[in-house]
Amino acid sequence: MTAYGPLAYAYDVLTGDVPYAAFLAYYQKIFSENTGEYRLLLDLCCGTGTLTCALAESGYDMIGADASPEMLSVAVQKSTEKGVSPLFLCQRAEELDLYGTVDAAVSSLDSFNYLAREDLLAVLERLRLFIRPNGLLIFDIRSARWLRSLDGSTSVDENDELLCLWRADLEENREALLYGLDLFTRRGSLWERRREEHVEYLYEVDDLINVLTRANFSVLKVDKNGPQGELGRIFFTCRRNP
Repeated sequence: MTAYGPLAYAYDVLTGDVPYAAFLAYYQKIFSENTGEYRLLLDLCCGTGTLTCALAESGYDMIGADASPEMLSVAVQKSTEKGVSPLFLCQRAEELDLYGTVDAAVSSLDSFNYLAREDLLAVLERLRLFIRPNGLLIFDIRSARWLRSLDGSTSVDENDELLCLWRADLEENREALLYGLDLFTRRGSLWERRREEHVEYLYEVDDLINVLTRANFSVLKVDKNGPQGELGRIFFTCRRNP
């Protein structure tokens, strides 16, 4: 069962509380603090493209990559409405294949938690291939402690046209959190039910630093006080070694 299929068209409604402006400001601050020109950027696992478009509106040349065609369909429509023209690519992170190098890559909203352990090094090696020497990689995760705290929890989001129910449970080995998500959408007098399953892997900071080092990235900063830090979000700023 594929994640971010049916959910794609409700994603922006369900994530209306995400402080995208704070994410944008955070990235811009990091670029200003590090030497070099940062004009061509990759938004890896860009989803519906909200941050991709915000960065494009701020003057960056943007590439957005995501594995979900449904999410990218929303992103393309959004970019058209906003009058910006990012290049959107339907690619899995571990199969990333760009036309050249970028000055920096960002990946937001715990996309890295969705990367399986066996794929993590391959993703970082692909990123190293397409980030220029001394370019930056900025991404965030939800802390393992935060994800463990969700074990057994349920949540409901609803409005007049949409109802979303989800339950989170840790795997038996406690290395991943499984989400069962039911999405009900009004279709006239009836409701259509669709289901998705999501998996987020639990990563400790030291484990990620070790894998980043193996992929030849230098970790410049690990920040627990960035946007949504109070919700267990941890930001990594890394430099691609020459």
